Amino acid sequence: MRMRPRTAVTTAITTLCGVFALALPAQAASADPGGGITVFAHRGASAYAPENTLSSVQRAADLHISWVENDVQRTRDGALVVIHDTTLARTTDVKKRYPKRAPWSVSSFTLAEIKQLDAGGWFAPRFRGERIPTLQEYLGLLDRTGQGLLLELKQPELYPGIERQTLDALGRAGWLDRPHLARRLVVQSFSAPALRTTHRLRPAVRTGFLGNPPVTQLKQYAVFSDEINAEQHGVTSAYAKAVHALRGPHRLRLRLNTWTVDSAPAATRLIELGVDGIITNRPDVVENALHSGR
Repeated sequence: MRMRPRTAVTTAITTLCGVFALALPAQAASADPGGGITVFAHRGASAYAPENTLSSVQRAADLHISWVENDVQRTRDGALVVIHDTTLARTTDVKKRYPKRAPWSVSSFTLAEIKQLDAGGWFAPRFRGERIPTLQEYLGLLDRTGQGLLLELKQPELYPGIERQTLDALGRAGWLDRPHLARRLVVQSFSAPALRTTHRLRPAVRTGFLGNPPVTQLKQYAVFSDEINAEQHGVTSAYAKAVHALRGPHRLRLRLNTWTVDSAPAATRLIELGVDGIITNRPDVVENALHSGR
């Protein structure tokens, strides 16, 4: 997403209204301040670099994409690492290095062992030697690029206490201050209990539920979720209107983002249905579609 400059009115409100002004960027925490559609680079620009690596974040930054999505899990010795699958098999050379340790679960390896794995060669030879980043390393790069983070707690039921641990890590990295909370951080999960816990521990953190709750249940999710991040094929105009009719825990209109959308026609269709954001492996394709009107 290419960020647009604030208008004079917004600047004046922020300057003069103190605490009230904080609610304005919070409403746009994962939104284009100019009122447009937010584009999230799914696992980084994962069509062009190995997913969930620092290279994928940097590629998204090079494409001028202002938000990235990633996944966090925990190693055997308690370190938080950025990887999607609960097994290391698909996106590293773990089978070659540790052939006798199937099914190669993330939680059964120490951070030192994981840091020995090649997490890029599977994608393309030029990425050989890419490593799985820790959450701290990932946040450090985002601080340099200025991008926002849609952070998924991946299968939190496998990692008791990961909600608090992740919040603590975000706090140590400076990501729970007002600027980050207002414009650069959303925590999401497929797990409603994990989001409830996150909201209870740090109510100021914006949260997003991954999935397509029935319209009749949306009000229940609005108690602890600021966003519904739905699979694209379950999105209709009526569903978008039902989401937008509710207010989340911060008393702001519920947002609707959708995944995983990699073509211009699909992006255009979903925008016409009323979504607020698009999660995509090809953020440049979606951005070009938005700007060209195709």
